[in-house]
Amino acid sequence: MQKPMQKLFKSPDTFFKYLTALVLMAIVLYPKFPFIRIPGVQVSIRLEDFLMASLGLLLGIYLLAAAKKVLSFKIERAIVVYLAVGLVSLLSAIFLTQTVDPQVGVLHLLRRVEYFVPFLLGVVAIRRRENLEFYIKVLMVSLLVVFVYGLGQRYFSWPIIVTQNVEYSKGIALRWTAGSHVNSSFAGHYDLATFLVLILPTLISLIFLLKDLKTKIVLTVLSMGSLWLLSAAVSRISIVSYLLGTSFALLLLKKYKALVLVMIVSVVFFSFSADLLARYTRVIEVFLQKAQIQSHDIALSRVEVFAQEQDSSVKRVRLTPTPTPEPVFEDRSSSIRLNVEWPRAIRAFSKNPLLGTGYSSITLATDNDYLRALGEVGLLGFTAFLLIFLRIGSVLLTKIRSVRQMEPVQAGFTAGIAGALLGVLLNAVFIDVFEASKFAIIFWLFMGIAVGLLRNQTYVE
Repeated sequence: MQKPMQKLFKSPDTFFKYLTALVLMAIVLYPKFPFIRIPGVQVSIRLEDFLMASLGLLLGIYLLAAAKKVLSFKIERAIVVYLAVGLVSLLSAIFLTQTVDPQVGVLHLLRRVEYFVPFLLGVVAIRRRENLEFYIKVLMVSLLVVFVYGLGQRYFSWPIIVTQNVEYSKGIALRWTAGSHVNSSFAGHYDLATFLVLILPTLISLIFLLKDLKTKIVLTVLSMGSLWLLSAAVSRISIVSYLLGTSFALLLLKKYKALVLVMIVSVVFFSFSADLLARYTRVIEVFLQKAQIQSHDIALSRVEVFAQEQDSSVKRVRLTPTPTPEPVFEDRSSSIRLNVEWPRAIRAFSKNPLLGTGYSSITLATDNDYLRALGEVGLLGFTAFLLIFLRIGSVLLTKIRSVRQMEPVQAGFTAGIAGALLGVLLNAVFIDVFEASKFAIIFWLFMGIAVGLLRNQTYVE
């Protein structure tokens, strides 16, 4: 056993290169079938968890001798601090506030550890910069399969596996129906949409950087297919995040004409989605109705005050009762967030502002990753979580000025990741993006690749 492991780690570049390709394909394409069910819990142990556990073991063995070097980097230290605060928060939730089930809380903590393993893999897997092109090609193949499977769900009744409630998370195969969302191989339409927010800025940037015509055509076809998936997922905030992220990436590359073209094409493309237009229209209608009722109430109160001032010395004025206005048409997604999920997270935060009430204490959905962090791990965990992104942003900012001097593939990837990071952080205001395993694993893998690409140092020389 020792000799094969020694042989493996003497030339790890090829090994980790193909292991990264495996992660890119397996995590993106394999549906979220449950492998081991945990009674009373919606989240199951899946085959991907065993893949990530094996990956973590291999990386642990490889990096054991370089542990001091790994922890010398600020991002990695921030990750360790965040996980350490999560552990303390969990212990507090189990023994002090008693707000979590110990078994479930431990599983949620382990899942957070699992999500950061790909970050280390990304840093290790990009020691050879020429590997970046290979990873992008693998991603393109995976994206093509995601697109084809999405088409199959929409037009040929291919099965949909989602985890949006306890029954669905058992692996029940559903079918697309009119008015529903396309999920493709992901466990929910929000997960798919956020994944597209992550990768589209890079694909579109490469269209305007690479010279080969065939490559441009392939990238354009994949980008158009991704836009169809994004519109079919019907996630309003993800559309905005995509436009923000792609705009930022093209601005970094100073592709101003390309930016105008992409924005026009995107808006025209999304305008053909009746479901998407209906959801945006619903938000506008709710806003206008609330504004109208508010202005009506203000005008009525002014009439009452004026009448009382004029006739108070003579007699009490009786105003004709105003008919009760018709019920306001509510946007369901917004109402659930504002009236149920966000207040629940705020209440959890108020119980223990420093450490929160522990992982899993505020149910599976909060639809705001920042409020979830405040509720589950308190101010300490929330600050540590933000510190990770601040330090990743610092690495990106130190190299962003020279992005146009990079090789085209590296420039497109760097600008694309910078834009995607903005888009994903915006999505996190309305979606629990960092809790969705498929997205979180790919996100941290790409962050690791980007950081490893831009650093001048590696873990193991």
